Amino acid sequence: MTIEVREVDIDMLPVYAELPNSFKVESELRVEPIDGGLGGLVLVEQMVKPYIKYDEPETDPPEKWPSLFGEDRLGVLMAFRGTRPVGGTTLILGFQPGITTPFDKDGIAALWDIRVHPDERRSGIGSLLLGRSALWARERGCTYMRIETQNTNVPACKFYAKNSCILIAVHRQGYASTKLAHESMLLWHLDL
Repeated sequence: MTIEVREVDIDMLPVYAELPNSFKVESELRVEPIDGGLGGLVLVEQMVKPYIKYDEPETDPPEKWPSLFGEDRLGVLMAFRGTRPVGGTTLILGFQPGITTPFDKDGIAALWDIRVHPDERRSGIGSLLLGRSALWARERGCTYMRIETQNTNVPACKFYAKNSCILIAVHRQGYASTKLAHESMLLWHLDL
């Protein structure tokens, strides 16, 4: 059965929220400065004691996103196998990842969230969703998309790199004031 990706109304966010966003962390990208940082940074994959990330209820679940970012800024796409939801993405127009609040910035879309049902991962659905998300943003006049992830999500980093995204920033203390203080923020760029 083929996968259909389509834009959905925000009233589908409760269904979207039923798609698990948790994943197993088995390795991390350790950020190492070269020559005290003057020579740049290198990311070194290291194995860690496995754990599940996002295994607790979301602090800001998808149903809250319209009030957080504004309904007019959101785009919600979902992937279906027949009638069964198997994945989704949420985009925010005029939002810069790494900045805590939305702002009016022409030409930018942020891929706020992407999730694929665990039974369907590594089947190409993520690439379909990313491609359709890029098209959605382009149709709205955006020239690039920004994506934020963490050094603990190595599969996502490899996925973005494989799908023509470029790592443009590493914020070693991007989450310093949160419970994720041990993680580094990685910002990706995709030209549209």
